Amino acid sequence: MRLTTLCYIEKDGCWLMMHRVKKRQDENAGKWIGIGGHLEENESPEECVLREIREETGLEVSGLRLRGLITFILPDWGNELTFLYTARTCEEVPPDRMDGPEGVLRWVPVSEVDRLSLWEGDRVFLPLLREQRECFSLKLTYLPGGALESAALDGKALTPDQAGA
Repeated sequence: MRLTTLCYIEKDGCWLMMHRVKKRQDENAGKWIGIGGHLEENESPEECVLREIREETGLEVSGLRLRGLITFILPDWGNELTFLYTARTCEEVPPDRMDGPEGVLRWVPVSEVDRLSLWEGDRVFLPLLREQRECFSLKLTYLPGGALESAALDGKALTPDQAGA
């Protein structure tokens, strides 16, 4: 199982989102996601997410907070355990980082993020971030091709209505 991090950075009522449009072989192709990446050897999740934030955005953040663990069951790409964080910044992304090697960065009002092209599972956990819910565990099971098959929050299956489907 791959270990990854994902962070939603807030500034002035917006989240910094990356539109993944650059890589040829990208499981997130065409989707809008937060900032993060894979843990390197001997790296803690916090070290990883801070490194990824610096590499992808050039930002320094404050208030880094673990918000949840997400188990992704992905038949097309392999399973993944993601450490989900939120953080804040007062800084602007340097202009040379807005169009990076993995995608295009944009500050998106939190209230408008749901209008973006997102993974179905993101529509399950993003409301939990907006609600300021304490640390949670979420399991998202996808079908081949990327449709969300099921979701379970803190060990309890969610109905399609609860899962945002």
